[in-house]
Amino acid sequence: MIKKYLLAGLLVWAPIGITIWVLHFLVTTLDATSHLLPDAYRPTFRGETIPGFGIVISFLLLFVTGAIASNVFGKQLGKAWDGMVNRIPVVGGIYKSVKQLTDPVLSENGQAFNKAVLIEFPHPGAHSIAFLTNKVQGELHDKLGEEHVAVYIPTTPNPTGGYMLLLPKSRVQELDMSVDQALKYIISMGVAAPPPRANGELARWAEANQSALAAPPPNQGNTNA
Repeated sequence: MIKKYLLAGLLVWAPIGITIWVLHFLVTTLDATSHLLPDAYRPTFRGETIPGFGIVISFLLLFVTGAIASNVFGKQLGKAWDGMVNRIPVVGGIYKSVKQLTDPVLSENGQAFNKAVLIEFPHPGAHSIAFLTNKVQGELHDKLGEEHVAVYIPTTPNPTGGYMLLLPKSRVQELDMSVDQALKYIISMGVAAPPPRANGELARWAEANQSALAAPPPNQGNTNA
């Protein structure tokens, strides 16, 4: 009985505690940007910097940077900055790798994780939820011939690790569930089921594929005399 109550209490307080810790980390990190200003320009109250002023500075900095980067002059300035940083040994390699990862994810027209899909993985008859990341183009498209797409299959319960596969588009089934719903389903190891419509969609697609695999081969003719 004691163990039951302790686990029940942990289930209540664990998400609350983690949420508070994440928010505290984000707020303190953003608030620390006030130290970028000279002491004379920091508003104080009774000798202490006003809490939250750094968060305002962070949002203003992001807004101004985005406004500049969105116009023609800002884009040219950004290209010049990228070229300069990329020439720095070691730093350039790290910067380029991070930019290649963040650009498709954060850009307004980025295609990363824009659709949840269902595929057969890791073997026929077994199914996994994946995320459509892009269409296969260029050299890979020429080599593969048939139209392929790139999908990312996250692992459970840590979705930051996973597999990237190039699959024929005909073997990828798009789902109605949102990316957020699919992520919750994966992270919770299947406990946080998607809404009934999406959940039924998974079952129907899996059942249809199982039936196709189990179906007998077509009759080649009457063997009876």
